[in-house]
Amino acid sequence: MKKKLVSLLLACALVVSALPGCGNADTTASAEAETAGTDSGASGTESADNSAGTEGQEDLTSLRGNKTPTEDEIQKVNTTLNDTYLGDVFEEVIPNDYSAYPYKEDVTLDIWMPSNSILASVCPDLNDQRVFKQVEELTGIKLNFIVPTLGEETTDFNLMIASGDLPDIIVDASRYTGGVMAGVNDGAYLDLTDLIDEYMPNYSAWRNSDEERRKTTVSDEGTIGAVYGIAPYNEWCWFGLLIKQEALDKTGLPIPETVDELHDFLVACKDAGYSQPLNYGSSYGQIFTGIINGAYGVWDWNFVDENGKVGWGPAQEGAKEYLSTMQNWYKEGLLNTDWATADFNQRMAEAISDDCAVMMDSPDTMWGYWKEDNDIDFVAALNPVLNKGDKSQQTYRNFKRSGSNAAITTQCKNVEAAMAFLDFAYTKKGWEVYNFGTYGDIHLIDENGMPYYNPDGLMYNDPDKQPLSNLIWKYRVHDFADIRDEHHSNPLMASEGSYSGDIRQYWTENMDSSVTMPPVTLTPEESSREGELGTVLSTMRNEYFSKIIMGQLPVDAYDEFLEKAKQQGMDEFINIWQAALDRYNAR
Repeated sequence: MKKKLVSLLLACALVVSALPGCGNADTTASAEAETAGTDSGASGTESADNSAGTEGQEDLTSLRGNKTPTEDEIQKVNTTLNDTYLGDVFEEVIPNDYSAYPYKEDVTLDIWMPSNSILASVCPDLNDQRVFKQVEELTGIKLNFIVPTLGEETTDFNLMIASGDLPDIIVDASRYTGGVMAGVNDGAYLDLTDLIDEYMPNYSAWRNSDEERRKTTVSDEGTIGAVYGIAPYNEWCWFGLLIKQEALDKTGLPIPETVDELHDFLVACKDAGYSQPLNYGSSYGQIFTGIINGAYGVWDWNFVDENGKVGWGPAQEGAKEYLSTMQNWYKEGLLNTDWATADFNQRMAEAISDDCAVMMDSPDTMWGYWKEDNDIDFVAALNPVLNKGDKSQQTYRNFKRSGSNAAITTQCKNVEAAMAFLDFAYTKKGWEVYNFGTYGDIHLIDENGMPYYNPDGLMYNDPDKQPLSNLIWKYRVHDFADIRDEHHSNPLMASEGSYSGDIRQYWTENMDSSVTMPPVTLTPEESSREGELGTVLSTMRNEYFSKIIMGQLPVDAYDEFLEKAKQQGMDEFINIWQAALDRYNAR
């Protein structure tokens, strides 16, 4: 019955899409915005090759290694679907079926998509975002982005769902109460299972090209309820322990490997003038990253133990020892005094000051704030261990699922067009455009057919003098349902001189991530109950751990915390996740 309903929905949507004016054209952003890298530009919908792949296309392989392309060559790359200049640079070949483009009908898709403070600062209106304007030209599908007010995304989303007045596509679809599958079961999101192969050939081919991609983009029941960002590889760990090189030089000590060595190093840093040597954390979670607590087997939240069973990190045997250690470090003045409340801007201000020697953060971020802006060199340390020679551990693994996700709603006016738009992101051309922006003024192509940022281009020479940490949102798409190629397209990692990527690779290859919980799926009922229990447990953890570390409670108060956690449903919480993990493993 469900499959018949889906087929009927699709058929109706395709009929409606043929009617004139059905796409809310009056709300569509003007298509006359400047397309970077072209003069005035022939429309991509006029010049795009309509073949399934590269057959019949002009051979543009001469652009590989070409650092001075002509205006005509730039035009051909940016306004056509010719991808002959791109190489097969990954283990699996990126698909390039362009048979759906230019799209056969005049259609506008309404897309609900949250922004963020950085994206809003460089692109106040997503309808003017450069990459999406280029995608409109290449696919022939017009886009109208509906962006909720910053800070009110959840309220806006819930009101939208409650009203029943849904757009064609919802990006960040997993924010639906109970998850994507709850949205499908409630009739808000379209079940795409029987449609993907026919109407999204590129996404279908890419997700099925690797077992991990397939497994993480389908529900336990085999349902495809959303389109997921899926990477060509497991992205490197992005968060860890970073040390100013000058602190190592001043103390004369090596990079610490154990918790005791880290303590001694911080004491030496304090003696050398760093008044708050370890920037320990903030209200957004650094206290529970596993960087130090992981040495005690105390993880921030759920993890998979050595027997393949789910454990709740704050309830582990080593918790009291960890809390005792951190309470002593706090008494010794080794932590930033505002660790429990500092926001991002406060932490970055502290990081560049002479008070700080060690950060718990992303090397991408610190390469921008430390090295690029303040010429402060830094190195990475592995998560410390208790005993010399033990293997460092961390709870980050990418599972080749990265970026955001998108669902097509049951009110979509043209399902085929919505699928064609989303599918473009999983073509070879879409990979280039979403990750690297326009050819010529943003990126060029190396000898192997891999895009790279033009040293003389806008990414490194922004006329508004925005930092690279902002430009990753301005000249490319940093978070979307696409083939996210973070290792090559994030300029904070890829720019000349940056060692951020080297650090992330070092962490990933030298720390054990087997404890990481995979992206399991909760049933709607489980999700509702898990949300209730998780909120209570998280609040208790934050309160007790923070107060114990700051000496407001004795370490023995942890026993009271653990007893309360059990009374508040900790075992039920673990069982919910264990059932989800069992189903995931059986996919």
